[in-house]
Amino acid sequence: MAGPLAGIKVLDLSSVVFGPFCTQQLGDLGADIIKVEAPQGDTTRTTGPRKSSHMAALFMGLNRNKRSLVLDLKTSLGKDALWRLVDEADVFVHSIRPQKIAKLGFGHEDVLSKNSRIIYAGLHGYRSDGPYAGQPAYDDVIQGQSGTAALMARLIGEPRYTPTIIADKTVGLYASNAITAALFHRERTGVGQFVEIPMLECMTAFNMVEHLFAATFDPPIAGGMGYTRVLAPWRRPYKTMDGYICMLAYTDPQWESFWSEVGMPEMKHDPRFDTLGSRSDNINELYQIAGELMISRLTSDWIKTLNKLEIPCAQITEIEDLPRDPHLSAINFFAHYTHPTEGNVVLPDIPVRFQKTEGSISRLQPNLGEHSAEILAEVGFSEGEISEMVQTGVTADPFKED
Repeated sequence: MAGPLAGIKVLDLSSVVFGPFCTQQLGDLGADIIKVEAPQGDTTRTTGPRKSSHMAALFMGLNRNKRSLVLDLKTSLGKDALWRLVDEADVFVHSIRPQKIAKLGFGHEDVLSKNSRIIYAGLHGYRSDGPYAGQPAYDDVIQGQSGTAALMARLIGEPRYTPTIIADKTVGLYASNAITAALFHRERTGVGQFVEIPMLECMTAFNMVEHLFAATFDPPIAGGMGYTRVLAPWRRPYKTMDGYICMLAYTDPQWESFWSEVGMPEMKHDPRFDTLGSRSDNINELYQIAGELMISRLTSDWIKTLNKLEIPCAQITEIEDLPRDPHLSAINFFAHYTHPTEGNVVLPDIPVRFQKTEGSISRLQPNLGEHSAEILAEVGFSEGEISEMVQTGVTADPFKED
């Protein structure tokens, strides 16, 4: 098998980051991802540096292991083509607002009535049974609504977005997990279903894992919301004599080893820090003491010492240095490929490993409409019909000669 999801056909009507990140996970694991694009293509095709006008860096990071099919779903012929694909698909994924997809005629009830075995994944901003249902949502908005931006204010004094597209990517992982679970249920029962993956609810659940904190109890006990350890101002990379280091002593033995190393063995008996619970109650003070001690040595000295003491640590790595990281280099994590139109490209490897059904990067990122003719032929369109669809703009074939 080419991957654990080999043989699964996914119709991907999503765009930007949330949906494409989800379906790329499925494609990496062997699913056949048919990326259905409007004639103008996914907006990420023009987002960021690019050699070609339609193959920008952000698109390249989200759309490997996919085939591109252009369909104008505002036309009856484009809709007919999609319905033919629905007949043979295992999964239908979209990130279109529910009222918009319903207006096109591809709401979950319509699709499931046509193919009762299909997994219909609606990637929405908000769950459909609440007052925000149907509102547009993007990563920045959801960071604000889910408490993510406000958590940053507790550290730096004002709300900030995290410097990664955390909501889209996190909820994209929720979506790939949910789709895979629904496929497993179908294997047991033979029945498909509608799965709704809403951004606000997923990110709120994600944040509340640790930040519900004292409000876990009803009524809340002393302490309020917000996990004190990760919100401690001194929870930061520690400054050393020549740079910075990340260090997390956590267990009692680790802190005892640390105190002995810095010549303060009596600290292990300090009632503020002698147990995991007491350290949690006084975490910022603990981290401040440790931070003021770390500055006395070189980063390399600390790395050597902390490794010997089996205290987790690492030096700070700039993103530009990640391709040269000794571990990532040894496992060839950043692989080099030759793209048919974009030349030499670099891609991060599939991070998870399967002993028996290894995933692979078997397709590089598709040009807009690159596989239109191929996919339409697979569902019974003749060469003449496909040519007419290209001529009328219902589909597109970038390599077809004029």
